[in-house]
Amino acid sequence: MTAPGNQPDGEVSELSIPVPWGVIRGKVWGPDQGRPVLCLHGWADNCGTFNSLIPLLPKECRYLAVDLAGHGHSSHLPPGVFYSVLAYMADVLRVAGALKLRKFSMIGHSMGADIAGMFAALYPEMVDALVFLDSYGFLPTDSKEMYKVLRQATEETIQFEKKTEEKKRVYTYEEAVKRLLAANPTLSEQSAHILLERSLEQVERGFVFSRDLRVNFKNIHRFTLEQSLEMQSRIQASVLVILAQGGVERRFSEPAQMKFTSTLLQNFRDRNHKVVTVPGDHHVHLNNPEVIAPFVTNILQTKALSLSTKREHKL
Repeated sequence: MTAPGNQPDGEVSELSIPVPWGVIRGKVWGPDQGRPVLCLHGWADNCGTFNSLIPLLPKECRYLAVDLAGHGHSSHLPPGVFYSVLAYMADVLRVAGALKLRKFSMIGHSMGADIAGMFAALYPEMVDALVFLDSYGFLPTDSKEMYKVLRQATEETIQFEKKTEEKKRVYTYEEAVKRLLAANPTLSEQSAHILLERSLEQVERGFVFSRDLRVNFKNIHRFTLEQSLEMQSRIQASVLVILAQGGVERRFSEPAQMKFTSTLLQNFRDRNHKVVTVPGDHHVHLNNPEVIAPFVTNILQTKALSLSTKREHKL
């Protein structure tokens, strides 16, 4: 495991954690003894998605942002293995174990928030504050549509395995920028450059995208609304949900998911968690981090950092 030591405030270091199929890599901001905050990016992005936001957050924290398996600089899963929220959740436990994290906060964007939500439900004693960036933390599937989604997810992967290995398309850097912006219209051009720092590999004739093509397939593990609400109820951490006005609801791949959002949000409010809506789109945390930084700072200072101080005084 490679981790920085004696790191001055504001400096950024690389992180490398061995896993059974290779390594999970990422970036670290903040002092060695800072309150740990684990940051999880969204689908097809990488840990660079937090480059703009973290410098605006409390300097007392130590921010650990990882490239999820198959993304950024992290290893791809072995052939025949499905990418899923459950698999990513297990990776969070691997990272926490390798870094000896017993209690920490989590910030997740989009898919990363779904992973964080599940982790906080399964390991509530480990998470003290939870921030969902343009996500509801859980994304239920209509039980009547479940079989269609699961069948599609299974068949996409099996069909992919039958194909002979295809060479990845080679782009110039300028073409790669255009390709990323076309696929992610909510990104600013500056944000695209940030994500491409960890999304591209240089080859002889240009650049190829580094992420595993299998991450594009539907998530094989799905949950009903009832199951999602049960998991919500098991979270002990303080939760902040930040939604963008032009954000996640416009990106639902399954129209039925829209009908669950009000129930999910009301359940958070009923448990005294905070839900806010801000101007911006799905990547507001990267494009315009100053819009959401005060909200994230507040929960980290009032929950994670204040709890740390109380514990220190008791020792």
